[in-house]
Amino acid sequence: MKLSIRKDELNEAIQQVSKAASSRPAIPILGGIKFDAAHQGVTLTASDTDISIQSFIPAQNSEYTVANIDKPGSVVLPAKFIVEIVKKLPSDEVEIEMKEHFMTMIRSGSTDIQMVGLDPEEFPVLPFIEESESFNVPGDLLKAMIRQTVFAASTSEQTPILTGALWNLQEGQLKFIATDRHRLASRTATVETRPDYKFSNVVISTKTLNELSRLIPDDNRPVTIVVADNQVLFKIENVQFYSRMLDGTYPDTSKIIPHNFKTELVLHTKKLTDAIDRAYLMSREEKTNIVRLITLEDGSIEISSSSTELGRVTEQFEVREFTGEPLRIAFNSKYMLDSLKVIDSEYLFMGFTGAMSPIILKPSDHQHSLHLILPYRTTG
Repeated sequence: MKLSIRKDELNEAIQQVSKAASSRPAIPILGGIKFDAAHQGVTLTASDTDISIQSFIPAQNSEYTVANIDKPGSVVLPAKFIVEIVKKLPSDEVEIEMKEHFMTMIRSGSTDIQMVGLDPEEFPVLPFIEESESFNVPGDLLKAMIRQTVFAASTSEQTPILTGALWNLQEGQLKFIATDRHRLASRTATVETRPDYKFSNVVISTKTLNELSRLIPDDNRPVTIVVADNQVLFKIENVQFYSRMLDGTYPDTSKIIPHNFKTELVLHTKKLTDAIDRAYLMSREEKTNIVRLITLEDGSIEISSSSTELGRVTEQFEVREFTGEPLRIAFNSKYMLDSLKVIDSEYLFMGFTGAMSPIILKPSDHQHSLHLILPYRTTG
């Protein structure tokens, strides 16, 4: 293998795929990036077997030559080192040449590096995915759906299925759900698919979804999604991102979501967020994060928290709408803030069915997202 390539394009591809290289590999090959040079361009691949990322650098783009391939070939180079060294090379051009026993020379300007490579034949084969059925989601929408749900997933490996987000698709409605049994976040969006195309119980690790989100551009360029038996493939321009699904059946969460409420409030999202943020500072000192919400006779609400060492925070403010029974409720302010920070509406709806029943939060101007938080039982 022998080639010369522009540093910027090579560095970008390395940064993209390196997310899939294992930092503590069980076998050395999983800590590497595979370089495949062919006359059409250079393909970089990394895999830790749970996720695999592949990035293709075309030899030519519409404006200039990106890479000259003198001799096609393959080699695996250690990701930990190649990620750092390429971005620090002195010249805009990088020469890569593989010698005997996979010893690889990297030259740029006055820098000359010899790197011990590994046999590409030992590198894991990417999963084969039948691409007969796929659908597109605008990149900015997919990023928003991930951001508005993954925070509610469990971080405990005791229930591995809850460390992922559930994806369902039915009648053109793509729905994400994440829960850790104390809270839940869901987000729905309309996508263009064949009317009868559907899937259910596709559960993807939230760690994987966060990595995917970093690769997606912040605009509406489409991400193509292919769902197979136990793998999901995401295609983002020249990048292919493979993710293994989590094993197991995601619990049915529909039964815990109330639809009728004894108390309903409509509040200004930012005012509520700021008030709970201030109360959270006090509740955090108690290591409980408990904040209380009380409806007052004049139709306003009171937010409060206390600390045995520091004192008490109390705040009152007007609500836009208040219907139903008076209410006193306590909740985890950290969970509440996590939800409030991703609600993309000026006003939000809060529904309550009693002091010990789930709290429901929704944007007031659309039905695309829903958040549920279980309250705390407190004394006094």
